[in-house]
Amino acid sequence: MKPNTMTAKWKIFFYILIFAAAMIVLLWLFQIVFLDEFYKAIKKNEIENTAQTISQNIDHEDIQSLIDRIGERFDIHAEIAEMDGTVLYSTETLPEISQSELVGIAQQTQENGGSMMEILRRENLPDPTYNEQAFVGKNIPPREMELFETLIYSQIAEVQDGSQVLIILASRITPVDATVDTLRVQLIYITVILIGCALLLAFLISKWVSRPIARINKSAKKLAQAEYQVHFDDGGYREIAELADTLNYASRELSKVEKLRRELLANISHDLRTPLTMIIGYSEVMRDIPGENSPENIQIIIDEAKRLTTLVNDAMDISKLQAGAQELHAHRFDLTDMVRHITERYVKMTEQGGYHLSFLYDREIFVEADEVKIGQVLCNLLNNAINYAGKNKKIVIRQTAEAGMVTVAVEDNGIGIEKEQLEYIWDRYCKVDKTHRRASIGTGLGLSIVKGILELHHAGYGAESEVGKGSIFWFRLPEAKG
Repeated sequence: MKPNTMTAKWKIFFYILIFAAAMIVLLWLFQIVFLDEFYKAIKKNEIENTAQTISQNIDHEDIQSLIDRIGERFDIHAEIAEMDGTVLYSTETLPEISQSELVGIAQQTQENGGSMMEILRRENLPDPTYNEQAFVGKNIPPREMELFETLIYSQIAEVQDGSQVLIILASRITPVDATVDTLRVQLIYITVILIGCALLLAFLISKWVSRPIARINKSAKKLAQAEYQVHFDDGGYREIAELADTLNYASRELSKVEKLRRELLANISHDLRTPLTMIIGYSEVMRDIPGENSPENIQIIIDEAKRLTTLVNDAMDISKLQAGAQELHAHRFDLTDMVRHITERYVKMTEQGGYHLSFLYDREIFVEADEVKIGQVLCNLLNNAINYAGKNKKIVIRQTAEAGMVTVAVEDNGIGIEKEQLEYIWDRYCKVDKTHRRASIGTGLGLSIVKGILELHHAGYGAESEVGKGSIFWFRLPEAKG
């Protein structure tokens, strides 16, 4: 991790401050900088709508009453005049516009396509009721002439007789300088208050958001140091609760993996030590004791060396399967014939031990799969059945076909497996009886290899068992077409 990386707490803190600052800037822009433009835009829209209303009612008998109401409501001076400047209707809201000005406006309106809007600037004459002498000696400045703006909108409308009239509306634009000054003072106070609130809110939110993250990070560091009993608190909010649940699950799974790793190391060490001890022991006996160099002792050494080789090969197979390095060489082959030959071979291998193996099937079935690996699956299932065959030592291999699928099952009448243990039997060195013992045939890694190979084929597999009655291990493949 980079040493200068900012923590989540401070990132959230600054993000909230930036957001608050952006909102304050927007508030100043809309309320101070662009207030005059917004005000004029609203005035223009208002006066255009008013002109449209008058135009639609131009032939109404009570048009004078209409423009009077409009003038009072919107503070708009309205006039309807002929094109030569003769005033037909007028309000008294604002000072009248002269006839010459009306003629000029009418001409400009025609030239502009029938409507026109402009802003006139005039000097505001002093109020005649204002008595400057009354304020002499009172430090009150005399009234000066001010500039004021009037928004003028003109529109040509056609009456029923086909003649044209000029609708002209004038609205005083009230200066917003005083309003801006008032708003500026208010916004200064509002800005100070908002910045203070934003600082406090940013601190509280960033602390609330980052605290559970920091707590989980602390626990995660313990997990990284192989403290698998660490617990992740789910306080905070939903995402943190989900993350805590996920990490708690990962912690439990890592604990299981670590336990299995230790058991695997102990079991493999035990299985490696046993054949090595026997090889060394018998070799020393044959070397030191005359007459012990017999074929029987040599055969024991050979058998233990083969067992050692098988154990190493099985461990390598599992490693390849887990690493995804195993490749399938699938082709069409006679599954029934393969099962029959493997069964016959095992019959010869186990007949001296009193085992009874039988293969039951209805017809010859072909499948598309890796013949060598499927054979390895069957051998491992048979090895497992032989190790747990029970007193009668009877093992049945059944082949059944249904709905385009073929199932091969290996049945024994052994000790059986408890239901809660069934899901773990495919693990390496699964200990059904909780004690590791040396297998009669195989290495103890067989079912794990079976699982890896069948999953590589995307084949179905499973196990059924009842304590004291035996177990059935099966796998299922699709029949080959043709």
